[in-house]
Amino acid sequence: MVRGGRPRFVACCSLAGVALLLAGCGSGQEVGPFPGGVIPKALTGNPTAGKAVFASSGCAACHTFKPAGATGKIGPDLDNLAAYAQKAGQALTDFTRSAIASPPAAYVPPPFPTNVMPTTFGSSLKPQQLADLVAFLVQSK
Repeated sequence: MVRGGRPRFVACCSLAGVALLLAGCGSGQEVGPFPGGVIPKALTGNPTAGKAVFASSGCAACHTFKPAGATGKIGPDLDNLAAYAQKAGQALTDFTRSAIASPPAAYVPPPFPTNVMPTTFGSSLKPQQLADLVAFLVQSK
């Protein structure tokens, strides 16, 4: 027992919780508001399945993207993803993944506002769906 009558396992559980939070750091994984908290960066996406995710998630309502036949004008033109990633100083796949999963932290090209992209995709898409969507968006770049 530690002071105050608390069992020692409480302190151990607190340390274990911190260790779990740090588990994704430096492991080649992206920690974020995803189911389970961590999305493996190496998860292989299927562009064909990603096209279905694009359609079912309503991306076409806001974005232009020729491979999807999308002509939305509210958000950035996704046909220019490679240029956006370059301006952000990130690899295309990493940039695309973070723009979907953590939009407030991503580069948003002018004149688009930074607070229009829904922040719910990071928690509503399953890791495989996100990987598929990213694969679809970057396949022709």
